[in-house]
Amino acid sequence: MAKKREVQEINASSMADISFLLLIFFLVATSMSTNQGLSRKLPEPINKKQNIEDVEVNRRNVMQILINSKDMLMVNGEVMNVDRLKDKAKEFIANPYNSESLPVKKPVEIPLLGTQMITKDHVISLQNDRGTSYQAYLDVQNNLVAAYNELREELSREKFQKTYLDLDSLEQKAVQTYYPQRISEAEPKNYGQN
Repeated sequence: MAKKREVQEINASSMADISFLLLIFFLVATSMSTNQGLSRKLPEPINKKQNIEDVEVNRRNVMQILINSKDMLMVNGEVMNVDRLKDKAKEFIANPYNSESLPVKKPVEIPLLGTQMITKDHVISLQNDRGTSYQAYLDVQNNLVAAYNELREELSREKFQKTYLDLDSLEQKAVQTYYPQRISEAEPKNYGQN
């Protein structure tokens, strides 16, 4: 009878160590893309002992933006295309002609700029339907932020003869005080549902 030949086993005891080292190498060497998200400053938490009072808000100081589940935009009761939102927001924030239908301008002492008439109490209120697409939400947010960025850029060039990014921290703070970013987001609603 022929003798069966035994197959030698491969020593796999160090395979786990090698796999672990390769895993660590690829985790360290691989760059992962991360979403930047939306930059928003959250309000300070309310002290539990503090009385919460309703604040009267002048209606002309509020720009109300609604987005429905079909991604249609309504600004202060007017149906609007998202492409027009940036210019409408810029006009609202700056109130260049001191219009009675836009935010009230008040004198504010701003370091490096002196006393300036600004719309310091303006608020852009954004509310969307739960069915609103994320892209429509982002388009609205991007247009609102672009409005602030353009106004700040224009002011930087006018007052300091530099781009906003080239300003030092004190100059940037002055520009931010002149055009404070005030975007308020309300909780999404389910319109048309009980």
